[in-house]
Amino acid sequence: MESTQPLFAEGLSVEAKSIAEEADRPKGLPRVLLPNRSQMEFHASDLESLLPEGHRARIVWGYVERQSLGGLYAGIKAVEGGVGRPAIAPEILFALWLYATLEGIGSARAIARLSLEHDAYRWICGGVQVNYHTLADFRSLNGEFLDELLTDNLASLMAAGVVKLKAVAQDGMRVRASAGAGSFRRQDKLKGYLEVARQRVATLKQQLDEDGGAQTRRQQAAKQRAARQREARIEAALARLPELAEIKKGQGKDPDRARARASSTDAQASVMKMGDGGFRPAYNIQYGTDTDSQIIVGVDVVTTGSDQGQMAPMVEQVSERCGHTPEEWLVDGGYPAHEQIDAVAERTTVLAPVPQSKDKQVDPHQPKAGDSQAVAEWRKRMASDEAKQRYKDRAASAECVNAQARNRGLIRLNVRGLAKVKAVAVLFALAHNLMRIAALAPELIGIGIGTSASPAMVI
Repeated sequence: MESTQPLFAEGLSVEAKSIAEEADRPKGLPRVLLPNRSQMEFHASDLESLLPEGHRARIVWGYVERQSLGGLYAGIKAVEGGVGRPAIAPEILFALWLYATLEGIGSARAIARLSLEHDAYRWICGGVQVNYHTLADFRSLNGEFLDELLTDNLASLMAAGVVKLKAVAQDGMRVRASAGAGSFRRQDKLKGYLEVARQRVATLKQQLDEDGGAQTRRQQAAKQRAARQREARIEAALARLPELAEIKKGQGKDPDRARARASSTDAQASVMKMGDGGFRPAYNIQYGTDTDSQIIVGVDVVTTGSDQGQMAPMVEQVSERCGHTPEEWLVDGGYPAHEQIDAVAERTTVLAPVPQSKDKQVDPHQPKAGDSQAVAEWRKRMASDEAKQRYKDRAASAECVNAQARNRGLIRLNVRGLAKVKAVAVLFALAHNLMRIAALAPELIGIGIGTSASPAMVI
């Protein structure tokens, strides 16, 4: 007798039946975990753990905390036991600008933003909030302090034997000014703009007197400040016209003041021929560099595009800053005007190429009639192979320093006026020297100890 076996025998276990039933059901969508990047998360972390040992920000802070900042503290009005909000420590502002300069950032607004977003800037701030107004004022108002600090640093480097000042190479770089090429106007136009600006200031004052509650106090102050600044810039442009007329006269052009043009945006900027052959508003920044250490020992900013006439002032500056004059002074062919060589002949030996004579039969290294003794000796000196070999150090030092400044953002200025531009130039010099000190004499800024090292986290 045959027996039929059911499809699901009653003897099957409950678990087996469940698996079989599950296999017969239609499948749904796979269930997975997807990233949710809008989810707020909180992490317990200290600022010290953000940066590794030897980070550039630690090196900058190690340098800053070893500087004498008494001059900056003297201007702080908030004192212990008094009223008012505590000021931001000058160390923080100085370190932020140094680090930003090394990173190629020259905007106060950018630094203020990075102090909230970037670990290195957050570490420097150490929880202190900074705003771009305070950062901009620190750089603009402390040019003299930065210049004095450069002098103090050079004294320490010379005492340590890092800077020997045997030879200094000088070179200039034209940096685009914060002024439009179309902002240059002649005298009649500037006088018209000045009248309009003065009327604007008077109108704003009258509106405030008649209806002081029409706008907020901040809006009123901002409009009046902008109008006064516009008026001051135009007045400065008019005041510079005689100087520009004299420059034109020296170039053999029409010396008429009415034909000279000044910028209504930045009166002290001048139109200069740039490296690409174009003409744009710019400043001529001069650096003097110790050839052995590549430490910047002199900084100057001039408003003329030519390097002629800039050698003697830089020699004088370096002599006063360092206490003595270098044995040799290396410059390119744009510097050695005869009167400049005569001016420094008793202080230093000039190494510069001698211009070629139009007559190919004439040896330019032979003294000419009318040459002073210093100029005649310069011609003979540059004919020797020894002088030509020593002159090669100029490109390896001065041009290298200028190239590094370009790489760090010294291409276009964010400030206006000679004093503020000089502060920017000195800040670049301090930042450059800091990295040279880190390479040549790290013990002077405590690399590996203190803040340049990463201490253990305190729980």
